Amino acid sequence: MLNKIFSLGLIVFSLSLHSASASNAETAITEKSFTIYLVRHAEKQLNIKDPELTTCGHERAAAVANQLKLVNLDKLYSTNFKRTMQTAQPVAINKSLDITNYNPKELQLLATKLKHNHENAMVVGHSNTTAVLAGLLANQPLGSFDESIYNRIYQVVIFKDAVQLNILQQSFVCSD
Repeated sequence: MLNKIFSLGLIVFSLSLHSASASNAETAITEKSFTIYLVRHAEKQLNIKDPELTTCGHERAAAVANQLKLVNLDKLYSTNFKRTMQTAQPVAINKSLDITNYNPKELQLLATKLKHNHENAMVVGHSNTTAVLAGLLANQPLGSFDESIYNRIYQVVIFKDAVQLNILQQSFVCSD
């Protein structure tokens, strides 16, 4: 009888210990882990100063918002250009977020802020800033990419002092 009571007590203790450690692990992950998504603006009109998105660009922006529909975002950043703001707008609407503007000439400052805030965020930029910012966040040297590329989403996952950089490809195909 004493063995049964001891065994039952050991099982209950093990379950409570497992439950407590699982709860602590979940809390630690939530508190220490965050993800930043970086996207270049969608297709823009050509030969115009501060161009807006094309029809295809608006469709791509909607596709990005749809692709990130299930992603938890706390903050949304964009440069103050029509094409980047229009790319960010569908995400802002889906997530009920305001768009915070940043200066594309101050990428190091933005990288420091993003790391310090520990928030899930999306940053909309340009062909000469998006990969560079992803590299700053991931401590990897990345440069600009060709202006014809619109289908990349950089995902930077930060957990404590570890950083994982993933480059995702959109399967979006423009209908026009």
